[in-house]
Amino acid sequence: MSRETVLALLREREGEFLSGEELSRRLGFSRAAVWKAVDVLRREGYAIEARTGLGYRLTAAPNAMTEAEIRNFLGETAVVGRALKCFDQLDSTNLRAKQLGMEGAPDGTVVTADFQSAGRGRMERSFQSPRGKGVYLTVLLRPGLPSERLLPVTALAGVAVCDAVEEICGVRPGLKWPNDPVLGGKKLCGILTELSVEGETGRVQYMVLGIGVNVLHGPGDFSQEVAEMATSLAMALGRSVSRPALAAAEIRALDRMYAALLAGDLSGYLAAYRRDCVNLGRTVQLISPNGSRETAAALDISEDFSLVVRTADGAEKTVRSGEVSVRGMYGYTE
Repeated sequence: MSRETVLALLREREGEFLSGEELSRRLGFSRAAVWKAVDVLRREGYAIEARTGLGYRLTAAPNAMTEAEIRNFLGETAVVGRALKCFDQLDSTNLRAKQLGMEGAPDGTVVTADFQSAGRGRMERSFQSPRGKGVYLTVLLRPGLPSERLLPVTALAGVAVCDAVEEICGVRPGLKWPNDPVLGGKKLCGILTELSVEGETGRVQYMVLGIGVNVLHGPGDFSQEVAEMATSLAMALGRSVSRPALAAAEIRALDRMYAALLAGDLSGYLAAYRRDCVNLGRTVQLISPNGSRETAAALDISEDFSLVVRTADGAEKTVRSGEVSVRGMYGYTE
């Protein structure tokens, strides 16, 4: 506990020196215990200056996905993020969140990992999650709503990610239908929603919403087949981005999203999705699970966040994310 309390006091007086004597007095620790706590913080990546006669001063914090760093940026939330579980390494944040769901973890529990050894995307695709590069998090939700009310959740999460990126980076991604935030025509983020349904009643026991944002990745962090369609915030913006600040912004955005979902008022999210969707007004390819392709014009997003298209024969139809994937004619979005 001494490490956390010393860090909290140094943050409280960030930029100023705090004497070892004052730290010792305020925390009830010995001077030696304070020094040991400072040493641990330094080894974790915190830059702490020490000067004889002045004490200690926090000058920089690591770009780390730890609870201390995320909470430093987070503030109060209504539900999402009240419980926060941060791990150095997991097979998958979705898998750990589902385990916590079965164990009775509370509504809004957030799981993060600095590295995923088996990150997953839609249709059982892998999601590459190198250490120290991205924001990989999953929120466990217990909405108590019928399953049909939960169908738009992945699309809502896409809007929430765009909100968070805009807040931290000052640039707003677009959305490639159904759920991919994109920058510069390339995929920035993967989103995977999974439900646990009670077999006898069909009642949704809980859902997990997993989000992986590429933050500090370089071209070499993507496999050859992924590199052509993927980007990161660092690659797109040409600068570093704080991962814990972005994680905190995502959690706040998801908290607002969850409140809207429970209230049943998604009009603002639908308007934002229609504005941000990069497919609308373009000719796209509809790719079925068996690999067949059909050309269509993307016209609109329906009230349930499905895609309304006009096919080559002039007919209009509505397609849903479980039925098809969408690609541009000449690339990922174009």
